[in-house]
Amino acid sequence: MKVDVYNIEGGKTGKSIDLPEDIFGIEPNEHAVYLAVKQYNAHQRQGTSKAKERGEIKGSTRKIKRQKGTGTARAGSIKNPLFRGGGRVFGPRPRHYVVKLNKKVKQLAKASALSAKAADGSLVVIEDFTFDQPKTQAFANVLKKHEVANVKTVLVTGDHDANLYLSSRNCKKSEVITADHLNTYSILSAKKLFISESAVAKIKEIHS
Repeated sequence: MKVDVYNIEGGKTGKSIDLPEDIFGIEPNEHAVYLAVKQYNAHQRQGTSKAKERGEIKGSTRKIKRQKGTGTARAGSIKNPLFRGGGRVFGPRPRHYVVKLNKKVKQLAKASALSAKAADGSLVVIEDFTFDQPKTQAFANVLKKHEVANVKTVLVTGDHDANLYLSSRNCKKSEVITADHLNTYSILSAKKLFISESAVAKIKEIHS
């Protein structure tokens, strides 16, 4: 699959690049995509919530009133969950939200997402570029040239570029990510996916 390579001005460079069909041209597997997104969202959860139950509440353990003759329900502890300040019934406890997924399934999900973006025209291959210093306005101008200033965009680079990353950090709807950290969720979340030439080579290497 040959596609044109664009520059930061939003125009074609006259070059083209060959995208592997087994990564950018497959029939998307929706279930694999679902599993990968489920794993990503699960791993964003800290699992540190904790509520004290009646056995952990500080307070007296004496019986607060006599068993019979009060005209109200019997009660044996001030730490009863029915009382204000009592323990919580079946409260949350620290836990791990881990979803295991095979490497091949994750690669299939990523290839499915990339293929879907390529099929609907949301994928753009852009030539490698950088900035002399971090500057948000410079990155914002690149987005304006490509007419995607107000939509969610993801730029995939071959290697980490500190100036490029810092320049994009204040653009709320933009994300810069390296090819080895690219995931299915980030691909799907982008209305426009930019992949640099070096990132294409890196993605080929990862999936080989």
